Amino acid sequence: MRRPSPVVILIISLLMAGLADAGPFEDVTNAFNRGDYKTAYRLVKPLAEQGLPSAQHNLGLMYYNGQGAPRDHAEAVKWFGKAADQGHVDAQFILGVMYTLGQGVPQDYAQAVTWFRKAADKGHADAQSNLGLMYYSSKGVPQDYVQAVKWFRKAADQGVASAQYNLGLMYHNSKGVPQDYAQAVTWFRKAADQGDADAQFFLGLMYAKSEGVPQDYVLAHMWLNLASSRYSESEKERREKAEKNRDIAATKMTPAQVAKAQKLAREWKPKKAK
Repeated sequence: MRRPSPVVILIISLLMAGLADAGPFEDVTNAFNRGDYKTAYRLVKPLAEQGLPSAQHNLGLMYYNGQGAPRDHAEAVKWFGKAADQGHVDAQFILGVMYTLGQGVPQDYAQAVTWFRKAADKGHADAQSNLGLMYYSSKGVPQDYVQAVKWFRKAADQGVASAQYNLGLMYHNSKGVPQDYAQAVTWFRKAADQGDADAQFFLGLMYAKSEGVPQDYVLAHMWLNLASSRYSESEKERREKAEKNRDIAATKMTPAQVAKAQKLAREWKPKKAK
């Protein structure tokens, strides 16, 4: 049985989210867009000090990324906290991430859950996904598979591929919901279509085993082939497992079927979440 992947941490990029298009905010955005981070920092800091939550959030991002100022996670937490206290949902999510990782603050899963929940309650999809993982892994909250499913579903419905994969896994393994291979296939497919390698791997296995779908070795080979190609160097064991299962499927196929599966894999392109 495979567990859902560890807490998903988005790569935090500096985006001038929520900034107005005129006046001093426009100057900040223009400076950032031309790569003049020092000027962007000089302009955004007084706005943050005036208490504007979007400016506080972006100042936190500049400290987090070391753009326009030395990288300083403690300062990032300070400014994210100010924005989060005013209800800035992205700042609340990032605070949850930083408490999870112990960046700029001592690691504190309970605090992480607090901030993920604040953002999740406002519809932040990645916060919902992470909150589901906290419930699954008993970090900061008692383990509760039903709550994990609830939050995975909210994020999955918004198109978060990792949440779609995790929801599929809950249906596959009967965690928080009755076992339902057809539902597992539905959610694995949504994540697989976006390029999630784990979902592609599971979807390939389900086609090979006829779990929730009619047995189809061509599609099994295709998905397992795609999974093996998308695993990173640090995921060697998973890649080799996908390759092994792909090759097992190939032994049950004609050369024409293998060629068809390979063609499907070559022509496959990821789809954007709907």
